[in-house]
Amino acid sequence: MNYNILDLFSGAGGLSRGMEMVNGFKTRVATDFDKSALETFKFNFPEVETIYGNILDENVKNIITNTAIKEKVNMIIGGPPCQGFSNKGKKLGLNDPRNFLFLEYLDMVKRIQPDIFIIENVKAMLTAVDGYFINEIEKHVFNMGYNLVYGVLTASDFGVPQNRQRAILLASKKNGLQLPNPTNDKKTTVKDAISDLAYLNSGEGSFEQEYRYLPMSKYQKMMRRHSKRLYNHQATTHSPEAVRKLSLIPPEKGKEFLSPELQGKQQFKTTWGRLKWNSQSPTIDTRFDTPSNGTNSHPYLNRAITPREAARIQSFPDDFVFLGKKTYVTKQIGNAVPPLMAKAIAQNIKETSFE
Repeated sequence: MNYNILDLFSGAGGLSRGMEMVNGFKTRVATDFDKSALETFKFNFPEVETIYGNILDENVKNIITNTAIKEKVNMIIGGPPCQGFSNKGKKLGLNDPRNFLFLEYLDMVKRIQPDIFIIENVKAMLTAVDGYFINEIEKHVFNMGYNLVYGVLTASDFGVPQNRQRAILLASKKNGLQLPNPTNDKKTTVKDAISDLAYLNSGEGSFEQEYRYLPMSKYQKMMRRHSKRLYNHQATTHSPEAVRKLSLIPPEKGKEFLSPELQGKQQFKTTWGRLKWNSQSPTIDTRFDTPSNGTNSHPYLNRAITPREAARIQSFPDDFVFLGKKTYVTKQIGNAVPPLMAKAIAQNIKETSFE
């Protein structure tokens, strides 16, 4: 069976990129309210119909619905932002105004009636308020005539060099759909991911450049397979004080090597941390370009990781190019679903024999 996909809240396109790594999955329509992210999406998926607009706008919803029907969409994917999964929000349940985007996602499902839909979200969604919210979601999905399975997937189980965990909800009109089992016995490391890019100092690099080194791992060969040029490998220009602090931290170590005065008032132990070559990265977030944000500095160079290094750790291939200002790009990468995780989900759907 072939799947024509509508990507709601698409961001830059991590979910779509992963899905399209499996034959039979093709994104036809994508929509987001983040204009910069949608421009990146359009650049990397030029054949996809992209719709920029607020999904709360009835006109925008009608455009999405009509376009999806025209493109014969039979699968919806996406990660609606949900801020209201807390004790305070329980009184209103899914009617909490902070969860309106989740309800809009389900409304699009009602309108389009896909065979399958996939929701990606923070893992806390499954446990918040003793499971109250996931139970509410189950009721909504069941009332629409779908079977639902859900759980937490860890990115490193699927070849991603990162310990990112996300809640995944799979819903289908037929029985038999399951979450994928881990596909990689051997974990991909930070060294596997970015050792061929270890040469820029603070402020160096450019949007487009030549590769300096040959690939040094199987993972790097895979990331570089379709790319003749290197994009987005630009190091942040750190302040002299930040570079001095990093110079005091030995390779693969952290802020414990800074004096109390240099550590400042930050309470988090993970700030000013260096990545470890032979481990997986912690979750890449939207501020990975800032050493004081967490453990996101290069294992030994005196800088934070670059957007391309972060994209590699997220499992975006090198031919996936990110557009926009640096703050937009870091947000696009940090918010994305790792494509290799999405690929595992698609592969599992393809191999499932529905009852």
